[in-house]
Amino acid sequence: MLAVCLLFVGIVLIQNGVCNLSGVDKKSAAVMNIFTGGLSLFINGVNLAQGNYYAAGTGLLFGFTYLFVAANGIFNLNPVPFAWFSIFVAVNAVIFGTFEGFLGIPEWGIQPDIRWAGIWYLWAILWATAFIEDILGKKLGKAVPVLQVAEGIITAWVPGVLMLVGKW
Repeated sequence: MLAVCLLFVGIVLIQNGVCNLSGVDKKSAAVMNIFTGGLSLFINGVNLAQGNYYAAGTGLLFGFTYLFVAANGIFNLNPVPFAWFSIFVAVNAVIFGTFEGFLGIPEWGIQPDIRWAGIWYLWAILWATAFIEDILGKKLGKAVPVLQVAEGIITAWVPGVLMLVGKW
């Protein structure tokens, strides 16, 4: 299920970055965020039902991220609540990256894999950009959408495809 989720996280990150760079209105960009957030809710609902709480907990951070982005785009909401949510997720991403990348989580059958440290740490940086821009007031310009595209490819699309074809 992770591979499927990553595939869609990849496209939504790429799409969000490209839409931000090209000035596409946020309502139009919200559609893929709803699809990806909804898919994540479904997949992680299944994880919860199966008792895989770690996968559900980490996966729902993504689901709520994309649903939050969609709601902000559709309803033109104040970005501050999303920024606070994002810094919470960024801190957790550092924790999960440390465990998955270096320490492992034997209770969930997770062996240390340095690739996951890199992926989680890159996600932490991306989530932190909302806090930097909307709470600290430091505008990062085109760096954020470029980061979205790059991370969509490197941290989600490529790993998702590799997992789907059994090469991860």
